[in-house]
Amino acid sequence: MRHQIATSSAATRYSAPAIALHWLLAVAIVGAFGMGLYMADLPFSPNRLKLYNWHKWAGVTILALSALRLLWRLSHKPPADLPMPRWQAFVAHITHGLLYALFFAVPLVGWAYSSAAGFPIVWFGVIPLPDFVPKDKALADLLKDAHELLAWAMALLVVLHVGGALKHHFIDRDGLVQRMLPGRGR
Repeated sequence: MRHQIATSSAATRYSAPAIALHWLLAVAIVGAFGMGLYMADLPFSPNRLKLYNWHKWAGVTILALSALRLLWRLSHKPPADLPMPRWQAFVAHITHGLLYALFFAVPLVGWAYSSAAGFPIVWFGVIPLPDFVPKDKALADLLKDAHELLAWAMALLVVLHVGGALKHHFIDRDGLVQRMLPGRGR
């Protein structure tokens, strides 16, 4: 039995592509959220326009990475859940499900907002993306509020996710965090 556990330890970690996509998305989401907070109250200027474009590019990139991550997740079984109380497993699964939904909802609503406001997205200044909805000021105002609300919901879930990971690392000491860290693990 002891030998079997030692030889199956690789199955307790996420795959390298899953780990890479997790951390790429984490950095992109935190960066886009921070940029969104910073740029929202800037006066109209070339700098604000530049930041809005970067924010849109980040959003489209997050959308593409999210699609890759979801495809990877659907085609590759994750490691088995660690033993934990049912309520913790329930909260973890709900949090992950909502995060995945918001990985798509936040950038798609942002894209729709940009389209409704009449500001097309040209990804990295090279690839023009189609308008998601027709230009409509009232719709743009609604979508702007929805984009902000969804972004704050994602931020709250990210804090919950990180808090849960820290609890597992420092209090439970159950190795959960090491499963998603780059490297060989222990």
